[in-house]
Formats: sequence, structure tokens, C-alpha cells
Amino acid sequence: MKRLRLSPALLLVVLFALPSRMWGQDLNSAIQLTRSEQYDKAAAMFDELTKKEPANGKVYFYLGENILADYYSDTISNSLAIAAQQAKEVYQKGTQASPNDPLNYVGLARIAVLQDDDKTAEEMRAKAKSFLLPYKKVGKKMSPPAPEYALTLAKIAESYIKDDQVDTSKALPLIRQALSIDKSRDVNLIAGDIYILKNEGSKAIRFYNEAEFADPQSPTAAMKIGNIYVKAKAYTAAVPYFEKAIELNSNFAPAYRELGQLYSQSGVYDKSKQYFEKYLELTAGNIPAKIRYVNALFYSKDYEGVIKNVEDILKVDQSRAYINRLAGYSSYEKNPPDYNQALSYMDKLFATVAPDRILWKDNLYLARILIKRNSDYTKMTDELNSLRQQLEKEKGRSSVAKGEEKAKSQAAQTDLANKIADLEKRIAAADKEIDRAFQAYNNVLTMRPEDKNLMNEIGNQYYTFKRYNQAAQFFTKILDPSKDNTDELMRIGRAYYTGENFKAADSVFTEITKKNPDFVPAYLMIANTYSKMDPDSKLGLAKPKFENVLRVAQKDSAANTAAMVDALTYLSFYHMSHEDYGTAKDYYNRMINLSNNKDYKIRGLSGVGMTEINATRQEKTNEGRLPYLTRATEAYNKILALDPNNSSAKTQLAYIRDYESQIKKGINPNEIRGAVTNASGQPIAYASIRVKDTAAENLTNGKGEFRFEIPGGSETLIVSAKGYKSVEIPITKSRIYNVTLEQ
Repeated sequence: MKRLRLSPALLLVVLFALPSRMWGQDLNSAIQLTRSEQYDKAAAMFDELTKKEPANGKVYFYLGENILADYYSDTISNSLAIAAQQAKEVYQKGTQASPNDPLNYVGLARIAVLQDDDKTAEEMRAKAKSFLLPYKKVGKKMSPPAPEYALTLAKIAESYIKDDQVDTSKALPLIRQALSIDKSRDVNLIAGDIYILKNEGSKAIRFYNEAEFADPQSPTAAMKIGNIYVKAKAYTAAVPYFEKAIELNSNFAPAYRELGQLYSQSGVYDKSKQYFEKYLELTAGNIPAKIRYVNALFYSKDYEGVIKNVEDILKVDQSRAYINRLAGYSSYEKNPPDYNQALSYMDKLFATVAPDRILWKDNLYLARILIKRNSDYTKMTDELNSLRQQLEKEKGRSSVAKGEEKAKSQAAQTDLANKIADLEKRIAAADKEIDRAFQAYNNVLTMRPEDKNLMNEIGNQYYTFKRYNQAAQFFTKILDPSKDNTDELMRIGRAYYTGENFKAADSVFTEITKKNPDFVPAYLMIANTYSKMDPDSKLGLAKPKFENVLRVAQKDSAANTAAMVDALTYLSFYHMSHEDYGTAKDYYNRMINLSNNKDYKIRGLSGVGMTEINATRQEKTNEGRLPYLTRATEAYNKILALDPNNSSAKTQLAYIRDYESQIKKGINPNEIRGAVTNASGQPIAYASIRVKDTAAENLTNGKGEFRFEIPGGSETLIVSAKGYKSVEIPITKSRIYNVTLEQ
């Protein structure tokens, strides 16, 4: 029988692949556990090996790799910061145990890359290379042996990978050198991984095939080729490679998991479940494996399955409290969502997991869950405002009502007050949750300070929940000054405007007009801003601004009709409130003739009618008032010609007929009188009685009495005095209004 003779180089390769004191069978077994994704068992075996072989640096290196592989198996639940720190400590122990072994320095380089410390990464790579012979001197007799030398170069090349990107200018020369020295399975696998990231799938497959040739019994290469096709969404082409991995090793659990995920992504859920069940069978009692299964369920959108499995895991192992996040995420994402359940899981997560293990996604989901839980907030606040207005009106009715009507009004006030109290309590609770949501958003922003999509989301939510100034501040953060940002600036300005920060709003809108002098919406918003700052138009702050709107808008009146109508509406009302009825009519007539839009014509005609009615106050005689009423009648009849069912015009015509009847009797129907007192019945001197939405106002005398003529068609009185709560009182046919104010 012939003896098998091996060359020294081949003998070295064979020795490297076989059990040895340095590469003991126990170490290989631990590495295989890592590759089989049984990270807990692998970690336990590595820990035992560090006790048995405390000077073996490779044990520490592969323990560090196990820690990082465990992190990447579940990036939803695991913390990169914690995993990186744990691996770093292990690699540092490895350099102390075996100072001349280069691998742990490579491990430290990889950690530095993960921590964005490129300087330290290069220092550690240089340190690792210092223990290798210069590449040109590599020969048959070398230290470390060729396989270890090549693997170290390959691992250094691999350290240039981060976030699915690779610096090919640094990685490729190293991997080529490694392949020229030794074409082992692991070197070829790393080469394939690098070329995948270089988007050269065919080359990657070639290297994976070489890896399979180097170790025909290893299923890893086949699985990696399958993963290439999965990434390309060529699922049918991927299946044979995963099946081949199983043929090579029927107990290779990761291949079953990959097939389970593949069929899940393809919508073939029966097969997906079958492969996942086999995966769980092979990893029986392996909680990390079940957690990876839960992750797969989450990505395949089987949210109910996630929740069930999380509950099953937590029944067995309470230490895995961090998986509450997956149940919380799933409760939020499922259809229909369960925001109460989602919040319950997230509360458990935040209560049981250390703060440094809370992920940015946890805060993002928490914020979104709280936002969704309170989606009716705006509706509640609007309802509260409506109820408060109803209560004030009811108080006004009660102040003039008597007997049974007064009792009914008081009962209605009690009912409204109870509803208001309940709604205020619910809104206060919602405010607390919304505050918590924005705190969670800010926590995310602390972790992702450059995320403009996040800033936009936060800004939109601030706006939704009526926190307009904060919304404007976030919208400002995402402005791109290099682009035409008119729309973004308008959004910022409107947020300030709605939040009643009128100075800031005016500044933003003015900036727009400087950049775009013909942009009518900005001029209109400036005018509206000044109108808000002078709500009674007493100072006339908005008058020149609306005149400016007309000046700019009339360059293209067809395109800017709506803006011109808004400006004409203000200017006509302004002049009418200042009793310049001729100018007011001119603006209303301009509105009528501006376009064929029926609504605008009706608005203009209604204004003309109201102006004519109000102008009757300038006439000292009843006879002199009649021509004004005739012209008002003509205006309202024109409205009915355009819209026969216009109730407002009909009401005004009825009022004019009544007015004319009163004139003929020598009575002024627009004069009202009354007295204003406090709760003790004491008169309130100099209290204001103002007709809402007009400049018509009078003050009480020293006895709390008032008497004055109000504009025709007035609907509501606002009665106020310093130190008292204002009240709104509906104007009825009654001519006497006695009002009691509360302190």
C-alpha cells in the first residue's frame, strides 16, 4: 500500500483544518454553534474555553464575533452600543491573553468602525498587520501559518464593511492577497460578501462556489448564494440553494429559517410555517432562535403570530423583557390596530429594560402609539369650544328670561357645565399623553439629529395638536435654502399665524414677498395677520396691507379672484365700520363686477344692502332713511334673482319691511337700552357693550345704564368690564337688555 505524501504547504493546510491544540475540537464546535446561530450555547462554550485555555487569543476573537453575530441576528431587540462594548471588552482580553495574535486587533478595528472611530480602526488594523510578515516575503515556511495569515488579511478586509457598505479601495487589495496565499472556505466567503456589497453578484457566486469546493460539506456557501437570489427577489432561483444546504447538513437550522422567510415573503404561508416549525424543532429550547422566528414573523407582517409567540416566550423566560417591543410594534401595525394593547407592551418595555437598551425605534413607536391613541384630540377641543359658546349664549338668554323659560335655561346651563367638566378632564389626560409623545419624539431626534423626515413628522404632529409655534420651529429646521422654498415658508408662516405669533408670521410672509414679489398668497397672509392684530379695525393696521393685495393681485385678476374678494371684503367692511359708506359701496360694487362667480356677486350685493341699511344712521329724519332702505331692498332682490332660496336675503328683506313700518310709526327699531350689574346687583360703570364683528360700541354711565343705536342686522352683543368675565348675548326683537357680569 502506497503512503500518501503531502507537500509542506499542503500539509500545513490540512493541519490547519484538523483539530490541533490551537484550533481544538472544542473551539471548532463553538464556532459551529455560532454558524448554526445558537449564540447562547456558543457563548457558554466560549466562556468554558477561556477558562481551559486562558492564553488562547483565538477563543476571545471568536467569542467577540459570536457577540456581534448575536446582535445582527436581532437588530430590533438588541442594542448595538451594548453589543459593541461587550465585544470590545472580549477583544481587549484577547490581546492581553495573546499579545502577538493579530485577530483580536482586527476585532477592535471592527468595533471602532461600528463606533465611527476611523482613526482607531486604522491604528488597530496597522497593529494587526505588524504581526504578519511583509506580503512579498510570504513563503512556504512562515509564521503565522498560511491559512491563519490569509484569514487575518480577509478579516482586516471584512473590517471595512459597515451598514451594508464597503470601502473597496481598501478591502479588495487585502482580499486578493489573502486569496493568493490560501483559498480556504472562510476567505472565499468573505470575498463573496465583499463583492455582493460591490454589486457584483456573479463574482460573489464564484467565490461562494470556491468556498464550497474548499469545504464540500459546509452548507454556508450554498445558503449565501441563495441569499443573493433572495435579495434580487428571485425566490424560485434561491430555493434550490437552501435545499442544497439542507442536503449537506439536514440539521443546519439557518437554512430552514431562510426557507421559512422566503416562503413567507412569497405569500406561501403553509410552506413557510412548515420550515419555521422545523427550524424551531432543531433549535428546541433555544430562546434566541425563537426570537429570530418572531422577527421573521414581524417582517412577514404576521403581527398576531408575533404577539402570540412573544407571550409564549415571556411565560418561559421573563429576562427577555425587551421582546415586548416586538409585541408593541405589532399591536400598532396590525389591522385593525390596538393602540391600548400597543401602549401596554411599550410601557412594560420601558419599565423593565435598562435605558441604554432602549432603541430609537422604541421611542418612535411609543410616540406614534400615543399620537394615534389621542387622534380625537382636535375634535374634543373643538367640541369644548362649542360647548363653552353654547353655555355663554345660554347665560345670556337666562339673564333676560323669566319664569319657566329661565328654569329651562338654568337646567341647560347645568347640563352644559357637566359636559364641559367631563371634556376638560379627558383633554387634560390627553394632553399628558401628547406631551409624552413629543418627549419620545425628542428622544428619537437626540439619536437621529439629522433625520429631516423625522423633523417633518414631528412638525406635522405639533400642527395637528394645535401646538403651532413648535410646528413652525420644526418646519424651519428642514428648510433647504438652496431650493425654491416658498411653499415651505408659507407652511411656517401659517403655523405662526394660527398660533397667534403674528410678529413671526409677518416676518416669514414678508421674506417670501422679497424673494417672490408677485406671490399673492403671501401678501394676503400679511394682510390677514395685521387684521388679526387689529380685530376691530379701529387702528386700520390691515387697511394698507389689503390695498397692497389688490395692487399685486390685479395684475392677473382671473387667477387671483379669490384673494381680491378677500381684500375687497375687508376694505368694504373697514370703510363701512368707519361710516364711509360711499367708499364701502364702491368696494362692494367692485366685488360684484369682478367675475361671474355667483357666490361673489351675492356677497357683494349683501354688502351693498348692509351698507345702505347702516347708512340710515346718518340721516336725522325718518323720511331721509327711506331711500336707503329702497336701495337695500333692490340689492337683496338681486340676490334672490340669483338664488331664489337665499334665506339671509329673505331675512333682511323682512327686517327692512319691519324697519319701514317702524319708521312710519316714528319708532327707531335699532335702538337698544339696558343696565349692567354685578352678582350683588351693584351697577357697573363704564362697562362696554359692543356689537360683535363691528365697531359699534357704547359704555354704561355711572348708574350702569346704556342706550344706543346698533347696526341693522346685528346678531350678538358682547358685554365686558375690567375684572369681569365677558358674555355674549343674542340680539332678539327685545329692545331691553339687562346683563349681570361675574367676576
